[in-house]
Amino acid sequence: MDMSDKTVLVAGLGVSGRSVREVLAGRARRVIGVDERRDDADLKSFDRIPWDDVDLVMTSPVFNPRTPFILEAQRRGIPVVSEVELAWMLRADNARTGRPAGWIGITGTNGKTSTTEMTSAMLTAAGLNAPAVGNIGKAVSHAAVDPSHDVLCVELSSFQLHFTDSLELDCAVITNLADDHLDWHGGFDNYAHDKSKVYRGVKRALVYNADDGRVTAIARAAEPAPGCRRIGFTLHAPEAGQIGVEDGWVVDMSGVAGKPAGEANRLAPVSSFRHLTEPDGTVYPHLLADGLTALALALGYGAPVEPAVRALQEFAPGGHRIVTVAALKGATPAESIRFVDDSKATNAHAAHASLSSFGPKSVVWIAGGLAKGSRFEDLVADQAHTIAAAVIIGKDQRPMLDAFAASAPDIPLTVIDPDGDDATVMERAVDAAGAYAKPGSVVLMAPACASFDQFKSYADRGDRFAAAATRWVREHAEER
Repeated sequence: MDMSDKTVLVAGLGVSGRSVREVLAGRARRVIGVDERRDDADLKSFDRIPWDDVDLVMTSPVFNPRTPFILEAQRRGIPVVSEVELAWMLRADNARTGRPAGWIGITGTNGKTSTTEMTSAMLTAAGLNAPAVGNIGKAVSHAAVDPSHDVLCVELSSFQLHFTDSLELDCAVITNLADDHLDWHGGFDNYAHDKSKVYRGVKRALVYNADDGRVTAIARAAEPAPGCRRIGFTLHAPEAGQIGVEDGWVVDMSGVAGKPAGEANRLAPVSSFRHLTEPDGTVYPHLLADGLTALALALGYGAPVEPAVRALQEFAPGGHRIVTVAALKGATPAESIRFVDDSKATNAHAAHASLSSFGPKSVVWIAGGLAKGSRFEDLVADQAHTIAAAVIIGKDQRPMLDAFAASAPDIPLTVIDPDGDDATVMERAVDAAGAYAKPGSVVLMAPACASFDQFKSYADRGDRFAAAATRWVREHAEER
């Protein structure tokens, strides 16, 4: 799109807003940045927007669709777009091919980041310049105008997708759907509708979670481009059109790995994906699902099978995704006390996946934070057999406490004083969890809640957990 005669209002100067402002410099006639909290904003008040001069609004995910300035722009007939939509409008031609880079879109309630990183690793192993961008890595607006990229692996949030309407991706996936961000969207149906936008006109591979009924229904109702392949992924034995797991092997029945659709194609033993399992070989089901998703996307885009599989075998999840950060060694590895950081588990669905990776009564669970209106009775009831004890953090503790009272009143709890010093909350939580731990225990920090009540981000929460766990292990190793 030619923006040379456009005045663009950039609402919110966070990472995406600053990136858009930089990308539009020299491309748009004028860029107006508005942010009430940043000194470098052109406007400090949304009440001072010169609406008669504005042609386009790029809004930050911070602002929900009912925010007054968004409603005013829409009343005036001014388009309101996300950074993703703007990036799609501005995408540059690849220097080698002379065509815009391909786009692979990954959305869903959980698993987006790992799936995006895995897909990027597989395509990179195939010789493509294929960065992971969007909510991770480089901002998508900067990536879209970089002519060196062959394909962009784009993590897409429901917030971004709400104000995105013209995407026609090469490959797309909805990893799963569960209640999340319902206050922003105004209900689950609206949330699911925004997620479903990734499938509109998708050209090469429409990938979906065959174990999630709601995702499967959306995938079946989608209208991809002619010739697009539909690929379901499952943690069970795959049917025709799916990629899944059978007899300890990753098996393709979709045809995307080369054999005819419906014919079983064994790709690799699950045990060869060593970073997707516990030390004893127990599979992390959610990470394996992410791996199957990424494999379907990468092969669907056209990556050769061997380098793609090899890249997945070598892939290690990024920080704060079910990673062991400290361990007090026992007489045998099975008798160690491990501290596992899964700070990215910011909702009940993600925490359930994390808890289900461990054995009966093996987990001392650190949980809580900003509940975002969620309830946890079903989560606690379903995972009570895994949880030996729990430590509750956060300012919004009542939903988690109610869940234990209703679903597992016999599980011992320690509640960390929400009015204490936020700087020491994780130290106190780790000490409390350590008091419950015994040989073979896993102290799991998978809070099922957002972090912003007591921490800067989920990464800050995870970093503080790792530091406190390391300190606890050092102190208790010295005692032995």
